[in-house]
Amino acid sequence: MSKYCLVVDDSSVIRKVARRILEGLTFEVAEAEDGKQAFDACRERMPDAILLDWSMPEMDGFQFLQSLRQLETRKTPKVVFCTTENDVSQIARAIHLGADEYVLKPFDKTILTAKFAQVGLI
Repeated sequence: MSKYCLVVDDSSVIRKVARRILEGLTFEVAEAEDGKQAFDACRERMPDAILLDWSMPEMDGFQFLQSLRQLETRKTPKVVFCTTENDVSQIARAIHLGADEYVLKPFDKTILTAKFAQVGLI
């Protein structure tokens, strides 16, 4: 059975690139363009993994992560935080809020595969 990953990013280009890579790694992929859509999607069906952008309208990645980690659920998804900033304080904040790993944009198949392997998803 394939694992289910939710790609959360306000950029349709990033979502498309991530989808192509993840489907190549045999993930079932769903997309959300902001944290609110992602949170609703998680309440409907909790993913095994979430690739999460931090800078989005509506509900940003930090707010989403905080809300996600407060949800009462049997399944705790692995969250790979995605950012364009090599800002140590932002990354530390994401890890503190419950992110499992982070990846810098732009990413490619090699980088994403390595990060997902590090958190035990592949």
